[in-house]
Amino acid sequence: MNKTKIEWCDYTINPVKGMCPVGCPYCYARAMYKRFKRDESLSYHDEVFKGVHSLRNPSRIFVGSTIDLFHEKTSGLFPRILEHVKHSPWHTFIFLTKCPENLIECSPFPDNCWIGCSCTDQMMFTVAADYLAMIEAKVKFVSFEPLLGQIDYGGTTWQEFMLSGINWVIIGQQTPVRKSTMPKPEWIHDIVDAADKVDIPVFLKNNLYSVLKSDPAHLRQQWPEVKK
Repeated sequence: MNKTKIEWCDYTINPVKGMCPVGCPYCYARAMYKRFKRDESLSYHDEVFKGVHSLRNPSRIFVGSTIDLFHEKTSGLFPRILEHVKHSPWHTFIFLTKCPENLIECSPFPDNCWIGCSCTDQMMFTVAADYLAMIEAKVKFVSFEPLLGQIDYGGTTWQEFMLSGINWVIIGQQTPVRKSTMPKPEWIHDIVDAADKVDIPVFLKNNLYSVLKSDPAHLRQQWPEVKK
């Protein structure tokens, strides 16, 4: 279990190690595996939960920060992870995936799970919203990070938020920050405006400061309202 610099969680754990099978070209974890010539084979490590269970202070724990736990090559291990989630109900366990089509296999999720989809563009968001509508979780969210394209082409993003039950939005840019991959301010404003229409809290990551520096007051960092 590692203390993290990710602003929206307290710790990260990775019970599944190896090269992430999704293969995003901007993935820092894949680059790390290549650079340090680490074992790329997939393996499960139950022991990472020992620190989680002994930590008594309620914390937000991002599970799978270096790998997608819902890819077809890793999703078979998820029931074992859920047993640990249920064992520590005082913690909040946060999951992110680019494979939303596999979420339904684990729904409904325990009350202390926040389930999110990573989306970089309009097509990914549309697909994710459709699948998020099919699952049950206390918090369902979308992480637009890295935000690589405009999302609100038709002005219907707020409707997709509402219909899919999304109740939190994260926005960030690709790291390391480069001018060539920096999102346009209007892309961010489109998403924020859509979320505001349906009263969804928005968490703008610190790496957006360089994009919004002319209006830093808009660098809001809000948290979801957990349904009872």
